[in-house]
Amino acid sequence: MDMMAVSQQDLALIGAIADGLPRTARPYRDVGARLGLDEAAVIDGLKSLIDRGVIRRFGVVVRHHTLGYTANAMAVWDVPDDDVGRIARKMAEVPYVTLCYRRPRRLPQWRYNLFCMVHGVARDAVRDQVEHLAGRLGLLETPREILFSLRQFKQRGAHYLTCERAAE
Repeated sequence: MDMMAVSQQDLALIGAIADGLPRTARPYRDVGARLGLDEAAVIDGLKSLIDRGVIRRFGVVVRHHTLGYTANAMAVWDVPDDDVGRIARKMAEVPYVTLCYRRPRRLPQWRYNLFCMVHGVARDAVRDQVEHLAGRLGLLETPREILFSLRQFKQRGAHYLTCERAAE
């Protein structure tokens, strides 16, 4: 059996939750009502999608500004290419790093190859976290910059399917 095979019911379920779960006491029951499934079938279907790796993360999209986290920054690092994987894995383990990825350098204008997102309620707190991260990972002498967000234009989870498209 192909563990990654996706059924029409799987597609419908993915489409039904693409905009988030209903804010009700029984969100899985309500999703099921839209799809003609009972609550247990929705929960089992989502568990199966997660177990098979079709859904990799099932979580919350946090609107940082609404919660008071207005000092959001991308810390960029110029780390040795032959060590970037090890450093990135360590960086990703740190609780206040919410996103971490590698990108190619764009020399001579852009020397940075490792990026991580840090959120805080004040810029000084974010700067302190980045310095703590540098100390923790032995990167105190590593060139880096902290790029604070100026304005939030959009923030949401990924949308691959609509409920209507999934039903096609």
